[in-house]
Amino acid sequence: MDQKTYYKNWPEGIPKEVEIPAITLVDSLENTVKAFPDNVATYYMGFELTYKQLLDIVYRIATKLSQLGIKKGDTVAIQYLNDPAFICNFYGILKMGGIVTTLSPLFKSLEIKRQLNDSDAKVYLGWEGFTNLVDPIIAETGVRYKFYTNVAPYLSPDPMGPQEFQIAGEPTWEDLVRETAPNPPEVRINSDELALLQYTGGTTGFPKGAMLTHRNIISNCCQLRAWFPGSRPGDEVVLAALPFFHIYLGTGLHNAINNGWKIACVFNPREAHEVIEVIEATRPTIFPGIATLFNNLNNYEEIKDHDLSGIKYCMSGAAPLPEDVKIKFEEISGAKVREAYGLTEMSPGVTANPFVGTTKAGTVGLPFPSTDVKICDADGNALGINEVGELVVKGPQMMLGYYKREEETRNTIKDGWLWTGDLASMDEEGYITIRSRAKDLIKYKGHSVYPAEVEDLLHYHEAIAECGVIGILDDHGEENVKAYIELKEEFAGKLSAQDIIEWAKANMGFEKYPRFVEFLDEVPKTMVGKVSHLELRQLEEEKKKEGSSVFSKHARSADVL
Repeated sequence: MDQKTYYKNWPEGIPKEVEIPAITLVDSLENTVKAFPDNVATYYMGFELTYKQLLDIVYRIATKLSQLGIKKGDTVAIQYLNDPAFICNFYGILKMGGIVTTLSPLFKSLEIKRQLNDSDAKVYLGWEGFTNLVDPIIAETGVRYKFYTNVAPYLSPDPMGPQEFQIAGEPTWEDLVRETAPNPPEVRINSDELALLQYTGGTTGFPKGAMLTHRNIISNCCQLRAWFPGSRPGDEVVLAALPFFHIYLGTGLHNAINNGWKIACVFNPREAHEVIEVIEATRPTIFPGIATLFNNLNNYEEIKDHDLSGIKYCMSGAAPLPEDVKIKFEEISGAKVREAYGLTEMSPGVTANPFVGTTKAGTVGLPFPSTDVKICDADGNALGINEVGELVVKGPQMMLGYYKREEETRNTIKDGWLWTGDLASMDEEGYITIRSRAKDLIKYKGHSVYPAEVEDLLHYHEAIAECGVIGILDDHGEENVKAYIELKEEFAGKLSAQDIIEWAKANMGFEKYPRFVEFLDEVPKTMVGKVSHLELRQLEEEKKKEGSSVFSKHARSADVL
């Protein structure tokens, strides 16, 4: 197969290659401040911060860290919710030559300790709500300094100005930063130097720090900017309703800053009404989302009473986008919703359906500019049209490797190409379809069954709100398809597992339809809203140990045999 097949139907007006400037993320921010000093950088719970104000805070943070003895190349960990403190500290660390590692707000103490130690973090900066998790373990890490943030200053017109309310106790990080003049040291930083240790399960599942340079992230920003036709520097508003710590929205934030756009922060995106309040207050034009977020808005009872018409472009990533969810949100908002694909190791954007030209349902579109992709077998041989193999990618957004893990880096990056661990196929026009994570693939009677495809088909059932599909082993080691189902509220208690199985049997191929169905009040998800197949597998393992799995309770049916 011609591995440049995707150029045959390339969208008009989108460059195949983009020029990557030799700048750092801090250069990008400083350039934006020169161009748009009074543009609003962040909107947070009714308060706005201009780019000029943002840069002042960044400089103060960089100065304070330097005064503490933190040097170029040191790692600083940040753990925040969706608020401006995350952005200010991220760029403050970079300004003094530091490396950022972001911690999930959902982490427990052991997870925090593990990442602090693995990343060799010298400083911890986080929200004060995490004290009960961080204080007990901090002495077991290499962290020299620990500071907590109170978000109150960001709920004012000037976070660095005199505060109306003084908080008793130890000074917060903002108190110390406020007293520091914005005089950061002159540190020479090359765009090819490390900016971020972004932790990911990678292709093996165990957390590893993907080493992303300034150039990696700037490259992805340039690629994203080219993908949004008609977007203009200084004029767009990005709805920030995904977790800041995650690479998906993380690069979305950097792209917004690179272009002088407003970042509209959503404190609690799990609540549809909060997302809608921010939409109506800020009129966002660009909405990076995930299927569950769009689905929540689709199913919000009062959605038709609200105006979402300002949204022009929606990109959906992190998990498959069911076609019915896409169509309904497009009808509600008038926006164009396009499914995309990425992974942490690629900063993260790799492919997307274009906003101009052909978009294909069920695919993740074409490679971004300056990005090459191919489908390979286990020996590295390129496969033909519609043949399923591993998706292999490369581009200027590709990580340096995994931090302190040379062997895993060698197993992932081979001859300049990154092996994603995802099974995919490419059609005759170069559009990519993700079949499944290699580790999630189900083998039913010799047939390859892709959970993502089965989940997408199940979403066509009117009663299903969310679902997750995994393979379960019977007593003979044979794999079967099982679906965990979360019903819409109005259907709860009205359908049986057999009803779902019969519907699936009538609507899917013999090898695909679930032989077993279990209802859950809520299908477990990761922090970014992906169905957590890992948690579903763990749930199944627990049931086996308890002797309550389907194979220990019931005789195997003819469908299973």
